Amino acid sequence: MTELDLPNIQGFVVRGYRLPAAGYIFLRIEEPARARALLADVIPQVITAEHWDVKPDSGINLALSYEGLRALGLPEASLAAFPAEFRNGMASRAELLGDIGESAPEHWEDCFRTREAHVLVMISASDPDALAERDRRIREAVARAGGVTVVVTQIGGALPSGREHFGYADGFSQPAIEGSRFPDHPGAGAPAEHGRWRPIKAGEFILGYRDEQDALPAAPPPDELGRNGSYLVYRKLRQDVAGFRRGLRQAAALYPGGEDLLAAKLVGRWRDGTPLDLSPGRENPGLVADRSRNNAFDFGRDPEGLRCPIGSHIRRMNPRLSMPFEGKLVNRHRLIRRGITYGDPLPEGAEDDGQDRGVIFMTLQASLARQFEFVQAQWANTGNPFRLGDDQDPLIGPQDTEGPPKMTVPGRPPFFYGPLSRVVTMRGGEYYFAPGINGLRYLAAG
Repeated sequence: MTELDLPNIQGFVVRGYRLPAAGYIFLRIEEPARARALLADVIPQVITAEHWDVKPDSGINLALSYEGLRALGLPEASLAAFPAEFRNGMASRAELLGDIGESAPEHWEDCFRTREAHVLVMISASDPDALAERDRRIREAVARAGGVTVVVTQIGGALPSGREHFGYADGFSQPAIEGSRFPDHPGAGAPAEHGRWRPIKAGEFILGYRDEQDALPAAPPPDELGRNGSYLVYRKLRQDVAGFRRGLRQAAALYPGGEDLLAAKLVGRWRDGTPLDLSPGRENPGLVADRSRNNAFDFGRDPEGLRCPIGSHIRRMNPRLSMPFEGKLVNRHRLIRRGITYGDPLPEGAEDDGQDRGVIFMTLQASLARQFEFVQAQWANTGNPFRLGDDQDPLIGPQDTEGPPKMTVPGRPPFFYGPLSRVVTMRGGEYYFAPGINGLRYLAAG
């Protein structure tokens, strides 16, 4: 059994804090020596993966882009060992990721277009006051150090409803990580014999540990830098709430099951989080509240997608045991998802008010290409792997097919949801490296 070096792993890698307030401060490095001094100053504020009995009021996690590591003065031998997709940055991967049209990099926020968002400081807090206090401490440290500039700040926070802007409960499915010592819930890991589940090998997410192929993932030298680190995807996604509601309402007028069922078919869960695979006919609050059951399914008994459509959002993001995939293949593409909503909710029945709202979407993985990029490009943006032709993910797909884009809802007869329009637009993002505490100290020491 793998034993993780929890005191040297940043906490958000292995656990979702579920703290309802968040802030993201992006820094540009101008003087490497001063930036290293700043790093040394704030490392004690980083939440580690060690277990706690009481949640902290607030804390931070840190990540650096390739340009940030270069600006910090990391030796060329280390820089060259990072994978090409990380070195080139997210904007260079736009076509592959479906970041085209309104989501293309030329429309992103400035710091992401220019790649000046070198350092990402992620604040997690119990409430807005605790967030403001931690934010103040970080900015004071930046001012003391000098040589580093704040280029943009993003505030996030859980909505009063406890759901995301489209109205769905979220955050049920996260991979169980071998060696984390956190309780494993059925469905969180990999399918095993006799209907059991096992945790995913830690090397799928954290450098320095064996992965599902019993190999060590590639890591930048020296070991002090790479070990316990993870690659972080940061994407600011604007949600067109009025457009989503309008499209759903219009399609539901033609769908025999009504709007609530159609909304569930798009995602694969009812709005309260009840999985369609376990409860295809209705919401089940008791099932949602039971962590031993609310994720314990594998699509194996639903090959045609009659319960949960093959093209639904959750089935695309994690096909589990559904054909044409096998568990071993799926396990190599798992993602740790982190993030939070931003912006005020749009009242029910209201037209678009022009306000910016959406989700800060983040993933953690050992390979950007094999995990995040594969899932986005192959599973979300096309239907071919699922034998669905041009169908795309109804929420996050680019909706750029030659014909009117659609989603197929299996049935007798099937129902075609569409034509789809883009309801999630990319506002900016970057690839980051989240070092272990050992890696942060290495960088601070220069």
